[in-house]
Amino acid sequence: MLPKIETILYTTELQHDASYVFRYALALARQHQAKIIAVHGVEPLPPFGQSLVEQYISHDTAEDMHSKARETVKAQLKTRIEQLCAKECDNAPSCDNAVSSIQVVEGYPSQVIVDVAKASSADLIVMGERNHNIISKVVMGSTTRKVLHSAAQPVLVVKIPKGYKE
Repeated sequence: MLPKIETILYTTELQHDASYVFRYALALARQHQAKIIAVHGVEPLPPFGQSLVEQYISHDTAEDMHSKARETVKAQLKTRIEQLCAKECDNAPSCDNAVSSIQVVEGYPSQVIVDVAKASSADLIVMGERNHNIISKVVMGSTTRKVLHSAAQPVLVVKIPKGYKE
């Protein structure tokens, strides 16, 4: 029996090439009549950094600034996704409400992705990979690698072409 894909978790770092990966999530959602949950993980400030910040501003002010920043990122992500949906779908009914929710979550990105995938009962995780040289493959790409090894769901890793520009 073929697997049923009803919920796709689309992960994004909000880079200029995010649209390339989103198109794969959108194509799969249209094929399977699935919903997309977009998630962006924001790494927390390390304790040392937090203590430095709190030497100059109060804890409450820092929390307020952090909350506003999260909302700004969420609004930017929502705008970009709406623009991509309009461009790619050309107002097709199959794209209406393709993205059911947008989540900006504080935490280490790989853990955020795994946790949101589990909590939302995602059937598939779609994420991008842009490493193009041996050093970046060793040093970078740890989020993708961690998700591949930790997620219970299948993961589609979309290789972003070198030099891709929207």
